[in-house]
Amino acid sequence: MPLQTTTDAAELPSHDQVSDPGIRHFATKRYRDSLTKEDCLEMFRQLYLARYFDVRLIKEKKRGRLRGTLYSSHNQEAILVGSLFGLRSTDWISPIHRDMPAFFLKDAKFQWAELDRMGLSIQQVCSQVWGRVDSPGRARDNWSHIGSKEKRIIHSTSMLAGTIPVAAGVVYADRMNGGDAVVVTYNGEGSTAQGVFHEAVNFAAVHKLPVVTIIENNQWAYGTPVRLGCATPDVADRAKGFGIPGYIADGQDVFDVYDKVMSAVEFARSGQGPSIVECKTFRAYGHGDHDDDRANKYRDPAEIEHGRLRDPIAVCRQSLLDLGYISAEEAEMFIAEGKNASEATNEDFPPEVVDYLNSGIEFALASPQPEAEEGGMWVFKESK
Repeated sequence: MPLQTTTDAAELPSHDQVSDPGIRHFATKRYRDSLTKEDCLEMFRQLYLARYFDVRLIKEKKRGRLRGTLYSSHNQEAILVGSLFGLRSTDWISPIHRDMPAFFLKDAKFQWAELDRMGLSIQQVCSQVWGRVDSPGRARDNWSHIGSKEKRIIHSTSMLAGTIPVAAGVVYADRMNGGDAVVVTYNGEGSTAQGVFHEAVNFAAVHKLPVVTIIENNQWAYGTPVRLGCATPDVADRAKGFGIPGYIADGQDVFDVYDKVMSAVEFARSGQGPSIVECKTFRAYGHGDHDDDRANKYRDPAEIEHGRLRDPIAVCRQSLLDLGYISAEEAEMFIAEGKNASEATNEDFPPEVVDYLNSGIEFALASPQPEAEEGGMWVFKESK
């Protein structure tokens, strides 16, 4: 397979054109053509699931049943679903704070409730959010600072890009042990300005390690616009400096994300090394729910409206209509797009999605909090 890099910068969307339909992308292959009708419908369901997780948690917090900061993945669900769907169960992932659904979407294809699959259960993830004893972090944090060696999920940190060297080490060890696993790391566009990003990607490139670095370019690194953090027209242009592929995906189109990530995954699995996949999207809310009011001031309302114009659920629905996988009547069911958490209701989502998340929330609320004596656990090495 020849080395692929981004196309000429003049042919690519500018920072202000991220949400326009019809922008040019490229991939070495249309992997979506190998998806079955059932696969496509499952990806559609997973988009609803990721959105409902976000909507429901915001509602629970407003009802006073949940504490802690929430980091929304609203409007970015296609990146998670499209990138995870084609992975093998033996592959590793390294999510970040805006990727909470990734913890239960990993290896979830057609087996959401299967406890033995290579991903966290919805009960574990909800227990983490509610700070209960059954959570992976045992109430040390309510959000995404969790992981599982058993499930092949690298623990996330607040220092974005800081887990890329960890990911490189994980698959380096896997290769030395005769494995063929790929690791997919998730990062914001702002993290690509950090030294650790460049050091880690360079290390992976030199050693041809199977590291796929996804850049969720949602145009804002907290309160810093991408134009003040990256001088190149596209973040994927950074790949040229490492001599590796730099793919650009429409982050609102789950099938385009799938194509580009699978291109990078197969490139990596074949022993040719890492890639960068920039997924162009837009952050629907503030950095976290603590930042929502301030974000409405440092971002132009017209920019927010434009950035949310192409909802991933609506884009996928139209693709399924075009393929003949759903009827016009079915397309009119469950209209969740274009609605904030305060506007969306359970009727906007498929019943199986609502029931699945209910099972996780009910489990978490019934689970006790850890004993106070656990406070020192994992802080120091315990003697036998």
